[in-house]
Amino acid sequence: MTASRTFLVTGVTGYLGSRLVPRLLDDGHRVRVLTRDKRKVASREWRDRVEVVEGDATSAETLGEALDGVDVAYYLLHSMDGRPGFVERDRDLATTFGRVAHERGVRRIIYMSGLHPHDGELSEHLASRVEVGELLMGSGAPTAVLQAAVI
Repeated sequence: MTASRTFLVTGVTGYLGSRLVPRLLDDGHRVRVLTRDKRKVASREWRDRVEVVEGDATSAETLGEALDGVDVAYYLLHSMDGRPGFVERDRDLATTFGRVAHERGVRRIIYMSGLHPHDGELSEHLASRVEVGELLMGSGAPTAVLQAAVI
């Protein structure tokens, strides 16, 4: 089967990303993954079937390399790591990712947000998830925002 599209998967060591990669490969697509540390994907059964870009997703240069020639980019990133300032880090990351994706001609960003009420007060975490989706949608790169409950 000829691969029809090139996909970038971020958050590849997380729950969703690690399960998405083999599905895309099984469907015959070319897959590139972005990871801070390529050793974290070295033992994955699909490692030899993907292109690995190692680097920090906060770097426009790294994102340019990762997004170059990509049709669809899965944005499965978040900055909730227990350190203060995750909202600002999420905002900066989404802004840079969206801008670079638009510049590189990415045809679609797919972002996994959180399920939330549209008319209620949101936690800081969910409000950040909503803001990230809005930033990606406003980037100029076509964006689909999916909402999921706790996974």
